[in-house]
Amino acid sequence: MNLHGVWAIYRFEMARSLRTLWQSLVGPVLTTSLYFIVFGGAIGSRMQSVDGVGYGSFIVPGLIMLSLLTQSVGNASIGIYFPKFTGTIFELLSAPVSAMEMVLGYVGAAATKSVVLGVIILATSAFFVPIRVLHPGAMIAFLLLTAIAFSLFGFILGIWAKSFEQLNFVPMLLITPLTFLGGSFYSIDMLPQPWRTVSLFNPVVYLVSGFRWSFFGKGDVDIAVSLGVTLGFLVVCLGIIAWIFKSGWRLKN
Repeated sequence: MNLHGVWAIYRFEMARSLRTLWQSLVGPVLTTSLYFIVFGGAIGSRMQSVDGVGYGSFIVPGLIMLSLLTQSVGNASIGIYFPKFTGTIFELLSAPVSAMEMVLGYVGAAATKSVVLGVIILATSAFFVPIRVLHPGAMIAFLLLTAIAFSLFGFILGIWAKSFEQLNFVPMLLITPLTFLGGSFYSIDMLPQPWRTVSLFNPVVYLVSGFRWSFFGKGDVDIAVSLGVTLGFLVVCLGIIAWIFKSGWRLKN
């Protein structure tokens, strides 16, 4: 494996984030604080607890997952889209770096930035509400798996997109709505039928539920199902990326 090539891509992507530190870290943290002020203050004053958990604490896993999904997709998609946009993708494809090494560099950097942001949001949340993590191992596993899976998805999106409009289309009109409707700020058990059943077709429900289980030992769906859906999504993304590099779809034309 060409570790120097992987490290070069990884270091370049991480350096790009440092140049936009306000947008990469400070902005999401301020947004999270506003969520606590609005949701925790306005709704929390009327909804004291959900499943025995204070509402302010209950929304912490959902807030982290909301930022994790959007940042993972955004970081990975823009990372591979810019070489396509500027034409330097051909230099990258002709370099002594394999497809797996290229993916490791871009996805690794995107996932790292998302996990760091998730940890910062978790630390920020502790200033607003009491935080407890019953299963820290499961929390770390879901944090890493989700960041990697959606960074892979963002990598696919960056290759698929032909313009900045397309690049922003999926996160704005798909990822964010699915996250809001995926139980980030409520339990789907609170929904009447048939909406609760409809919510089970939203894959984000399983991510949020599994992550929330790691905090409070309670989730909307079984933890094994949540883990299975997360791993299944990761495997599907890996398969699509393998096909893209094998066929050269939107890489060489």
